[in-house]
Amino acid sequence: MDHTLQEKYALWLSKATEDPDLTAELRSVEGDEEQVNDRFYRELEFGTGGLRGVIGAGDNRMNIYTVRKATQGLADYLNSRYHQSAVAISFDSRIKSDLFAREAARVLAGNGIIVHIVPELEPTPVLSFAVRELRCQAGIMVTASHNPAKYNGYKCYGSDGCQMTDYDAGQVTACIRKVDIFDGVRVADYDQAVSQGIIRVIGPELLENFLKNVASRQVNPGICRSAGLNVMYTPLNGTGNKPVREILRRIGVEQVTVVPEQEHPDGNFPTAPYPNPEIRQAFECALKLARTVKPDLLLATDPDCDRVGIAVRDGEDYTLMTGNQVGCLLLNYILSCGTEKGTLPADPVAVKTIVTSDLAARIAEKFHCHIIEVLTGFKYIGEQIGLLEKAGHPERYVFGFEESYGYLSGTYVRDKDAVVASMLICEMAAYYKEKGLSLLQVMNELYAQHGYYLHSQINAQFEGEEGMEAMARLMSGLRENRPQEIAGAKVVRFSDYESSRQIDLATGEETAIHLPKSNVLTFALEGNASVIIRPSGTEPKVKAYITAVGSDEASAKAMAEQLEAAAKDLLRA
Repeated sequence: MDHTLQEKYALWLSKATEDPDLTAELRSVEGDEEQVNDRFYRELEFGTGGLRGVIGAGDNRMNIYTVRKATQGLADYLNSRYHQSAVAISFDSRIKSDLFAREAARVLAGNGIIVHIVPELEPTPVLSFAVRELRCQAGIMVTASHNPAKYNGYKCYGSDGCQMTDYDAGQVTACIRKVDIFDGVRVADYDQAVSQGIIRVIGPELLENFLKNVASRQVNPGICRSAGLNVMYTPLNGTGNKPVREILRRIGVEQVTVVPEQEHPDGNFPTAPYPNPEIRQAFECALKLARTVKPDLLLATDPDCDRVGIAVRDGEDYTLMTGNQVGCLLLNYILSCGTEKGTLPADPVAVKTIVTSDLAARIAEKFHCHIIEVLTGFKYIGEQIGLLEKAGHPERYVFGFEESYGYLSGTYVRDKDAVVASMLICEMAAYYKEKGLSLLQVMNELYAQHGYYLHSQINAQFEGEEGMEAMARLMSGLRENRPQEIAGAKVVRFSDYESSRQIDLATGEETAIHLPKSNVLTFALEGNASVIIRPSGTEPKVKAYITAVGSDEASAKAMAEQLEAAAKDLLRA
C-alpha cells in the first residue's frame, strides 16, 4: 500500500473517534488496499454544487470531519469579508443529514458566525428563502438531491439565495485547502452556543411566510375547490411531505392520497433506490396504488423537494410527462391566463436554460414574453431575477424552468421550488379539468400550434484519467472540425460557449454570447432541431441533448432516431 495512504489511514484511525460508525468502518477495511485507497486517494472536491459523496470514513467520503473542514473554510471566507456574518442551515431526510447540519452549525459558531438552523428537515427552497428573509451572508443545505441512499452532500448558497457562483466557490475552496481536517477546525459546544444566542433555531413564522409567498403565486385562486381534482402524492421519503400537503390543503385540493410506503422521512429510500422523479421507477409505488384510487394526477417530489415529476391519467393508465413538457405547460398556463385576466406585468420575462426546450420560446413569443436563455444550473435563473431586481422591475419575472424538472414562479426564492411547482401543477390540472381537458390534451394542442418537439439525451462514459483526456480531445475535435450537417440536416448556427461566440453559417455573421464561459457546443439545425454537447459537471461523461421537431409525433420520432444515431457517432470522435 502507498506509504502516504497508509499514514492517512492510521491518522484517521487514531483521530476520527467521535463517530463510532467511522471507527468500525476503518477497522473493517484494514489491510484491504483497494478499499483504503478508495477512501483516501483524493479529497472530496468543493465546487459550485458544494460537496457530494458516499457517506463513510476518509477524505473521499461525507462524514463529520469532511463537513467540518468544508465549514471551517466557509467560515474563514466569510470572516475575511464581513465584520459579522450569519448563515442559514437546513437539511433533508438523508442518512446523517441532521448530524452534518448540527456539526456545520458548531463550526460556524466556533468561528463567531451566527447560525439560523431549522428545527426539523426542510426543503431546499425553504433554505433559499431563509437566507434572504434572515439577511444571511450564506446558506448550507445538507442534501444529495436525488442520488442513491449511500450519498449525502452539502450545498452552499450566497447572500442572494442562489447557489454559490463559480468565483465564490473557488474562494471558499482556497480557504478549505488551508485547513487541517483534525487540528485546524474550531468547534463550539452546540447547547452552549444556543444558550449564548449564536446558534438560533428558526421559528415557525419563517415557514409560514414561505407558504404565504408560495400561495401568492396562484394564477386562478379557488379553482381547486370547484374542480374536484383527485391527486396522489409521494414525497419519496423526503422533505416535501408537510409543506406540499399543506399548500395543497390551503388552495382547496381536498382529495390527496399520499403513498404510505414513501410518506415519512427515510434516508434508506427502501422503495425507491433512485429517488429521482425523472425516472419511472420512482413512481412504481404510486402507479400501483393508482390502480385502486384512480387519481387524475400523480406528483412526486425528490428528497430535498426542489424538483417534481408528474404522471397524468390517460384512460385506464398513466403517462409520465417530462420536465420540458411540464415546464412548457406551466409557462403557457401562466401566460395565457395572465393575458386573459390582464394580470401579466409589462414586458414579462421567462427564463430557461440553453438545454431546455425551444418550444418554450415559441410559447413566449405568442404572448409577447421576453425569453432569456442561461447556462445549465438553476443559479443562473436565480441570477436573472436578481438582475431584474437591481433594475427595479422584479415583477417582470413570471417563470423559470429547466428540463431536469426544476421550476420557479415568484422571486421569494432563487432556486427551483417543488412546493410552488406542485401547487401550480395542481391548479393548472384543475383549471383544464373544468374545461374538460387533461394535461396531455393541452400538450397536444401546444404541439399542434408550434410543432411536435421531442427531446432525448445520449451519454458517453469516459472513466479515469485517460477518460478525462479523451473528453478534452473530443470537445476540441468538435470545435476544430465541426460538422456541416448532422443526420442529413444542415447546421445553420454554431455556438461555442467557451469562446463566447455564435456563428450564423448562412451569412458568416459572428456575434458574442454574453454568458459565463462554459464548455458547451450547440449545433442548431434546419427545422428548429438541434444537438447540444457538453461534458457533465458531476460525472465522467459527455452528454448530447437532442431536439427533434416534426409536424406530428411520428415524424419527430423518426428525426430523433436519426439524430441520436448521428450524436453517438459524434461522441465517438
